[in-house]
Amino acid sequence: MLHEITEATRGLLGLLDEGQRAVAVRAVSDDDLRKRWAYTPGPRPGVVLGELDREQRKAVHRLLSCVLSPHTYAQVTTVMALEDVLDDREGGRRDRHQGDYATVLFGVPGADEPWGWRFEGHHLSVSVLVADGRVSATPFFLGANPARVTYRGRTVAQPLRLEEELARELLDRMGRTARGLAVVADRPPPDLRTGNARHVGDLEPLGVTPAQLDRSSRELLVGLVRYYLDRLHSDLADEEFDQLDPDRLHFAWEGSAMRGAGHYYRIQGPELLIEYDNTANEANHAHSVWRRRSGDFGDDLLAAHRAAVRHE
Repeated sequence: MLHEITEATRGLLGLLDEGQRAVAVRAVSDDDLRKRWAYTPGPRPGVVLGELDREQRKAVHRLLSCVLSPHTYAQVTTVMALEDVLDDREGGRRDRHQGDYATVLFGVPGADEPWGWRFEGHHLSVSVLVADGRVSATPFFLGANPARVTYRGRTVAQPLRLEEELARELLDRMGRTARGLAVVADRPPPDLRTGNARHVGDLEPLGVTPAQLDRSSRELLVGLVRYYLDRLHSDLADEEFDQLDPDRLHFAWEGSAMRGAGHYYRIQGPELLIEYDNTANEANHAHSVWRRRSGDFGDDLLAAHRAAVRHE
């Protein structure tokens, strides 16, 4: 897996001219830039997808497909395409386009130094860091506006469909007592609790725990977490899942359980945070993120690397 990611990164670098490389490559030690992420519209550091030639754009997509699972790669490309749908709905007044996504590289593959990259734009942010043969890929944000495109009440496109449906299935299947513990507020927050903060911080775990669920509901909760981890290629997702402590999860829901009404949920563990909201635009504007408390932006891998270097 690491070989494919490395070769895809080198392949993109090899296609960039000198000027593009100057724009694309930043120092991996620039922690301020590496952790300055966003999912709102606006310019980003790095080379912009729409300004690259065909071969270069395909190299960027190869970079993504090496890290992402096939179904999530399809989600990502759909989220990007929705920028043109949103632009049409807005009458073009905000000049949105699916080419408005940027790739910035932090360092380059080679030697023993850490390196990584970020692909980002409206409703999409994927941060990858490689250090000492290990790969980190959080924060991982996916959003969609519109969240659901319909024809006569039937869904035509809904890239974050399972993020919502799996959570609803869990809420529906748990017993009344457990559901009373899981639903912690009648009104959802207007956005993700952590927004685009650089650190997760001390967000209090709320809601129901696996010990308070029956066996089938516990399996649904773990399955929902696994679905988020499976945004990554299977090898990377397996490594993340092996670090999970399912018995220490919390699941909390805020807002209405009625379809079409604003809602929010989050799942927390000692290191894990998953958030999902669909509240804006009459609950047709979804956000979702998977984060790690001490491992976002590869901080845990970088700390281990720097400690090893100091003690050589």
